[in-house]
Amino acid sequence: MSDTIRVGIIGASPDRGWASRAHIPALNALPDFALTAVGTSRRESAEQAARLFGAEHAFTDARELAEHPEVDLVVITVKVPAHAELIRAALAAGKHVYSEWPLTRTTSEAEAIVAEAAAAPGHHVVGLQARFAPAVLRARELLAEGHVGEPVSATVYSARGKGAGGAIPQWAAYTLDRENAAGLLEVAGGHTLDPLQFLLGDLTELSADLAVRNPYNTVVETGERVRVTSPDHLLFNGRIGDVVVSAHLHDAKLTNAHTRIEISGTAGDLVLANDTASGAPGLHAGGIQMSDLNLLASRGAGGTWQDLTPADPEPIASLPVESRNVARLYASLADDIRTGGHTVPTFDTGLRLHRVLDAIRRSADSGARQPIPA
Repeated sequence: MSDTIRVGIIGASPDRGWASRAHIPALNALPDFALTAVGTSRRESAEQAARLFGAEHAFTDARELAEHPEVDLVVITVKVPAHAELIRAALAAGKHVYSEWPLTRTTSEAEAIVAEAAAAPGHHVVGLQARFAPAVLRARELLAEGHVGEPVSATVYSARGKGAGGAIPQWAAYTLDRENAAGLLEVAGGHTLDPLQFLLGDLTELSADLAVRNPYNTVVETGERVRVTSPDHLLFNGRIGDVVVSAHLHDAKLTNAHTRIEISGTAGDLVLANDTASGAPGLHAGGIQMSDLNLLASRGAGGTWQDLTPADPEPIASLPVESRNVARLYASLADDIRTGGHTVPTFDTGLRLHRVLDAIRRSADSGARQPIPA
């Protein structure tokens, strides 16, 4: 492998998408990486993407991209149902693999992928980038230092913004079908619950409810009325050891879409929250935006709130907000590849999160509290 980590992105559409909005700006800002290959489903779009993004190679066959000698890291940014097949192609080629979250469509697919990855070389990463937000990293340090004493509870609220005119773009319409595993539960649920568990530990049990409160949506480009089967509300209460957790996730909120995670302890409180004045987070492949989280802390009875949000260094501070956490994940991955470390969320991390989502589904279907297997 060359000194520079050479990247091939599957799903690098020249028109729109999470690759162009988040991954490519992040890679361009980091000297450890070079984008050498792009892949899309059509030759014309692949060649256009290569010209637009400055990649030397264009592919319509994901296996050929993965096997190319000038690709060290394969990045998968396509729709969720295709993840498993594309991950397998990259693993078979012996490359490092970065798959966007959700890792796969189902937990059984994730289990199979984890087993295959265990026998494959390279680093295998799932795109749970919210844990790299500076506010989250600083909150983790403060918790380890005992800043709030012993954590006793956590309260989570997170809402994604509704699209323009109350409709959904054509590219995102597939998220309305629960069979595609790319809706509120999977995307917003994963991107919210992962940093929560990163801060406090793994959820051990929960009781959950799922609801579809808006049973139809409209496609912007066609005006087609589409039935919604993917839940647009998730409520649950659970435990992380002795810590009591409650959460409400809400999809397609008309106003004031935002995220707030509040952790209360015996000596004080931490709050991670974003201000939607800079633009409400919307529906996209990367889930709820957490690059703009602020960190507030208060200690003692009647204590005042302090803003402890860390400042962003360059070049990350100059990136679009959607790219910043992705860039931080890439930077940590580069260190892991060079040192043999393991600081980024792996396929095993993704599998454990899939099992949490399964427990939520089981509880919602049965009405019974569910344990979460390790």
